[in-house]
Amino acid sequence: MRRQVQILALAGSLGLLLGALAFEHVGGLAPCPLCIWQRWPHVVALLGAGALLLPAWPFALIGAGGAATSGGIGVYHTGVERGWWEGPSSCAAGDVTGMTPEQLLAQIMGAPVVRCDEVPWEMLGLSMASWNAVASFGIAGLWLVSLRMR
Repeated sequence: MRRQVQILALAGSLGLLLGALAFEHVGGLAPCPLCIWQRWPHVVALLGAGALLLPAWPFALIGAGGAATSGGIGVYHTGVERGWWEGPSSCAAGDVTGMTPEQLLAQIMGAPVVRCDEVPWEMLGLSMASWNAVASFGIAGLWLVSLRMR
């Protein structure tokens, strides 16, 4: 049973990565910097596959840690999208008050193409970042449950 739960957790991380790539390359939805940040911990979570080869608990913790990290970044990204807090300066237009026209033009020209503080896609009222957080925490939970199984 433990092996099946771990396979499900691995499939979850792989599915989220493939889904993000499909939205980007098939759907044409370019990722913002925070979207990219959410992907890398799932790559780390896939290292949990070592748990299928060796019954060592560190692999399951790596899987859980990677998925939980992506979930945490997803919560942070959701807050940026909803205006609950500011995101990294590379993700938003920033404050333009008091800028000269030259400074404003320089900021516009240097701004990223995709902003982290906008919701480009949502389903049932949750953005892609929010859905990533929900799924990632669920995947982390699967890894942790697998630790308690024999």
